[in-house]
Amino acid sequence: MSLFERIEHDLKQAMKDKKELELSVLRLMRSNLKNKQIELMHPLSEEESQAVIRTMIKQGKDALTDFTGAGRMDLVERQTGEIGILEQYLPPAMSLDEVEAICKQVIQEANAASPADLGRVMGLAMKVVAGRADGNTVRAIVQRLMSEK
Repeated sequence: MSLFERIEHDLKQAMKDKKELELSVLRLMRSNLKNKQIELMHPLSEEESQAVIRTMIKQGKDALTDFTGAGRMDLVERQTGEIGILEQYLPPAMSLDEVEAICKQVIQEANAASPADLGRVMGLAMKVVAGRADGNTVRAIVQRLMSEK
């Protein structure tokens, strides 16, 4: 079952179960996926669909920071629930140990010796982790590993 089909199925189930929060998140997700499909003028691949969902999660986390700063705990709670629902539609994230092992391997393969090689190493590492790890996390690990050399 493709990601889009899974969303459609879960949307119908949320309607039957009268889950308002889940229903609104799934409708928004479906809408964003269809808009991206129209923009690209071809059916979305799984990777493209996951990228749209990752963007939605990032926007939600930014909003969460704003709501927390404004003291709006009602919106913080709702946004946290929305992010949780969105994360169910992504493959499981890699652990920090897995990311660190991949970064070590990429640094060795690239023969990176100085901080000037950071960009090249990041490009290679992000291709390997491809959506299973946050770019900021990967950058922090790569910088730490390269500074230890």
